[in-house]
Amino acid sequence: MEDYAILSEETLNLTGFMDAPIGIMILSDRRILRVNTEIEQIFGWNRADLEGQSIRVLYPSSVDYEKTGSRWHRWLESRPRYEDERFMQCRSGEIIWTRARGRTLTPADPFHLMVWTFEHLRDRPPSSAVLTAKEREVARYIVNGHTSKEIAQSLGISPRTVEVHRGAIMKKLGVRNAAELVARMIVER
Repeated sequence: MEDYAILSEETLNLTGFMDAPIGIMILSDRRILRVNTEIEQIFGWNRADLEGQSIRVLYPSSVDYEKTGSRWHRWLESRPRYEDERFMQCRSGEIIWTRARGRTLTPADPFHLMVWTFEHLRDRPPSSAVLTAKEREVARYIVNGHTSKEIAQSLGISPRTVEVHRGAIMKKLGVRNAAELVARMIVER
């Protein structure tokens, strides 16, 4: 505790932001102003490459970016906070499942200044999702273009088990083929 006594409040605040164990991002009109170290770890971007960019760079598609923005805006017009779980895209192109939580600091103009946290959910079951943890894991591979055989090898299960999960995912999401499945998971959430 004595070591912290010599640090200024400003230094403590900056350290708390930069080294927080959850990704933190400050946005203005959907442009990234600041990110912390955990955002770099989650998305694979360097801070200098992200800051100043549109948050669009973290979305799998332009349609997803637009639909999510509309949903956020409608919600934030009447409430200061928003939370959901969604697919987002890393610098490598890999699509990952994340939990996003945001708060507007300017309620009259919700997007003008916001603070967001992002958590990479990996293989944990989402709190409000219809899919099981294993189905989410299989879905993550599907949206990244892996075949059932590749998914099976990565997960240490049989290709038939992957097909069972794929079938359950398709049934739960009401789609008929892999293309509709990917579009539903990325675009139409």
